[in-house]
Amino acid sequence: MRWFPRSSGRSRATEVLPSPNIWYYQQAYEVENRAQDVDGEIWRVLREECDWTGRDVLDLGCGDGFHLPRFARDARSVLGVEPYAPLARDAAKRVRELPNVSVREGRAQRLPVDDASVDVVHARTAYFFGPGCEPGLREAERVLRPGGSILIVDLDATSEPYGGWLRADLPHYDPVEVERFFEGEGFSLRRVATRWSFTDHAAMESVLKIEFSAQVAARAVAEVHKRTISTAGGAGVTLPVGYRVHTRVKPTGLVLPGHSASSGDSSVSSTSPRIE
Repeated sequence: MRWFPRSSGRSRATEVLPSPNIWYYQQAYEVENRAQDVDGEIWRVLREECDWTGRDVLDLGCGDGFHLPRFARDARSVLGVEPYAPLARDAAKRVRELPNVSVREGRAQRLPVDDASVDVVHARTAYFFGPGCEPGLREAERVLRPGGSILIVDLDATSEPYGGWLRADLPHYDPVEVERFFEGEGFSLRRVATRWSFTDHAAMESVLKIEFSAQVAARAVAEVHKRTISTAGGAGVTLPVGYRVHTRVKPTGLVLPGHSASSGDSSVSSTSPRIE
């Protein structure tokens, strides 16, 4: 989960920027996925915002498909879309025994999905992080049925201690500006307090080292050793991490002026942060 500036003069080839974590450290990222939100708080909030039972779900930026089986338990169908071919292939392998799940390679800016064909678009630390993501938001709106919801999950950089490490690594990132952007785009906001739980300190260190620069990772590891709650006789490590859930529902009737569905293309910010 790392932030990147996106250039307004980007070409098709640079629309997808390499993730410095899951693209290159997939095993460590799997450890991270398994450690995250062990109490299921994000899932609880997502379901309260939009219950996907019996509905069609699109998981945008699905990576190697970690969240697809969870949606598949209740959804009518689940489609994972991932821009990086090796991850898309691994996602397809992960869900090959699930008849209601499929995976396609594709970009958020040009989804390989029909108009008004899904009820839920879920994006978790994948693409939608402030000014510059308008093309992806328009695509999500296009593929949603009326009454469908966009559910965007990102890290809460105002929540300590993880947020402090994020801000140290990304001094130009303004979490308040990002929240104002989503509010202006018609999204509601819910903050979610979660716990990451690691089997041991080595697992925790492997994850923090793929999430932050070497200097900030070293600081984070040192602080975790001092302040996190240890379990199982000191073997396990628990880390508090805050998230934000942004939700927008597609109108079922006339589109009001100012809603994203009524607007044309807008310019792309040259300083938009993006997280992987």
